[in-house]
Amino acid sequence: MTIPDLILNDDTTVPALAFGTYRLNGASGADSIRGAIAVGYRGLDSAFNYENEGALGKAVRDSGIARQDLRIASKLPGRHHAFDEAIATVEESLYRAQLDYYDLYYIHWPNPAQDRYVEAWRALIEARKRGMIRSIAVCNFLPDYIQRLIDETGVAPSINQVELSPYFPQNELRAWHAAHGIATLAWSPLGRANKLISDPLLGDIAKRLGKSIPQVLLRWHHQVGVIPIPKAASRARQIENMSIFDFSLTDEDMASIATLARPDGRTFDQDPARYEEF
Repeated sequence: MTIPDLILNDDTTVPALAFGTYRLNGASGADSIRGAIAVGYRGLDSAFNYENEGALGKAVRDSGIARQDLRIASKLPGRHHAFDEAIATVEESLYRAQLDYYDLYYIHWPNPAQDRYVEAWRALIEARKRGMIRSIAVCNFLPDYIQRLIDETGVAPSINQVELSPYFPQNELRAWHAAHGIATLAWSPLGRANKLISDPLLGDIAKRLGKSIPQVLLRWHHQVGVIPIPKAASRARQIENMSIFDFSLTDEDMASIATLARPDGRTFDQDPARYEEF
């Protein structure tokens, strides 16, 4: 089973569906990540604040898959946006994972109250020049923040990773990304608190197609041009989540799913207190 690759605006590539590693820590986390690689995942999403870069690196070393065939990501936390701190954090991320480079490295969130995200972006540009990173990106950025990065450095992110699901489809943001050549990647693509995966409309579509609701959700992301990063510890769920490239949702399905957008669909907001994990 092969996940297709997409070409980013800096000519690097990323899988059209990647594997999320949040809360996959220690030996059991390394086992889960290694299992994901074994069943066919090639994109692996981590973060400095997840405290599992070591487990990720262990899984990669034990996987038997050539390093150049993987696309490994991590993220700079909001508290390390000062230039020298950001460079040291990237280095520490590499040391933890025992890697020579990251394929993707994100600013985890803009931390606008501190207002040093442009400085952090300059540090990622420098880290890329030094060969520590292949592609640089952002998470949880509003268009104004991204535009400021472009205006002050001349460098656009390859990806903006944001919360996105049929309940919170981010239509305007996705359109802005597309107009600026920036890929959209979705965290929590299956939603939180199991609300989405028990939605009766999605259940009806899944039943008709002979697929699971998570597969319908992940296929929806793919068809609206978004890269989802589902997380699953079990082999069965890992295989299920990546098995979305052998069917399509109809135009009628997509129109029906579009009706699920709701004002309270977002689970996070811009309140810094909600971003402790970032």
